[in-house]
Amino acid sequence: MDIFDEKRTDLERHEFMMGVERGRLAVTLDLLTDALVLVGQHGVYCTSSRNQNRPALDLEAVIDGVNGAKQLIQSVMEELRSKNEGPGTWPQR
Repeated sequence: MDIFDEKRTDLERHEFMMGVERGRLAVTLDLLTDALVLVGQHGVYCTSSRNQNRPALDLEAVIDGVNGAKQLIQSVMEELRSKNEGPGTWPQR
């Protein structure tokens, strides 16, 4: 199934509220957050052999990568918002 079909309701809602670009980025952030939750749950069972209080090194790399991707997406969303919304103006759609 295509992601546009699978997340149709979320995409429509976010695109309506934020515009197409920011709406799709918002849904992407939600997907990345869901992935982080799953990796975090997996990390409970796959701990580092050197430090039992930390996830395995491969899971740490995945978590760091997804968190970095989320930060980049958030920065793009902020740039789009600031370009579309000047001080005292309404958002353009």
